[in-house]
Amino acid sequence: MGIVFYKEPELEAPLLIACWPGIGNIGIIAVDTLRKMLGAEELGEIEPWEFFYPRKVVIRDGVLKALEFPSSKFYFKRTYKGDLLFFIGEEQPGTGAKVYAEGTKAYKMANLVIDVAAKFGCKRIYTSGAAVAPIHHTTGSRVWVVPNSESLIKEMKGYPNTVLMSDIEGRGGQGNITGLNGLLLGVAKKRGIEAACLMGEIPIYLHGFPIPYPKGSKAVLRVLEMILGVEIDMTELDTFAKRTEKEIESIYHRLPAEIREHLDKLASMTYIKEAEPGPITEEDKRKILQEIDKLFKKEPGED
Repeated sequence: MGIVFYKEPELEAPLLIACWPGIGNIGIIAVDTLRKMLGAEELGEIEPWEFFYPRKVVIRDGVLKALEFPSSKFYFKRTYKGDLLFFIGEEQPGTGAKVYAEGTKAYKMANLVIDVAAKFGCKRIYTSGAAVAPIHHTTGSRVWVVPNSESLIKEMKGYPNTVLMSDIEGRGGQGNITGLNGLLLGVAKKRGIEAACLMGEIPIYLHGFPIPYPKGSKAVLRVLEMILGVEIDMTELDTFAKRTEKEIESIYHRLPAEIREHLDKLASMTYIKEAEPGPITEEDKRKILQEIDKLFKKEPGED
């Protein structure tokens, strides 16, 4: 058990871009959009047996034919700008009821991904996810960056619309990344491979919504355009973002006027490097998230 390869192409120092589902599905939307646009081919997959329970069983003519598991697949693409590997997991291997990966299973999966990176001589790895931030859904998203090597800091800060997580106001140079996006950076560092996580911002009041946030995905893709030297067609993603924003507006206008008044302040916020009191206090955040939670706990048919 481990990794099954469908092909074993000769690749020259490729970059690996990896993602899993997460808050707003920001990372997986960005990476899968790029994979499809480039027409990457299937390379192989991590066998699921020891990581996941089956989603369902397939029965035909009264006989059980197969078990269906979440997939964890690798893809590759040769480009004139450089070779690429993709890893896209449909689910993170966790323990108990937690959504994000942790424990022995997660560490083993991270090492299997790095095994493939090492096999093909990857020079760098990128992961992607979400950064929960005090922004408004009508404004743009920045990309928070966390590199696993000091040598990457200058390069990462040089890309437009990026900010180091450690430079975010009020964080005191600290931060954390949940799940495999962060774990993969640590395992890569341990095994001598440069890596960085690109996180598109999502408004703090939306991070619990059961809907995607493609605006954050687009911000990540703009950075990947610069890194890879490719042009990405955003037409489909823009349409997706407009449709999603209509859903968000519908929910937003169902919030109490007092809560909306607090949230509207975020639309005019400007970012600064020094920590200063913002228009949204911790108590405000608590009330806002409580109201959002109430909306999703209402019975079907309620307004």
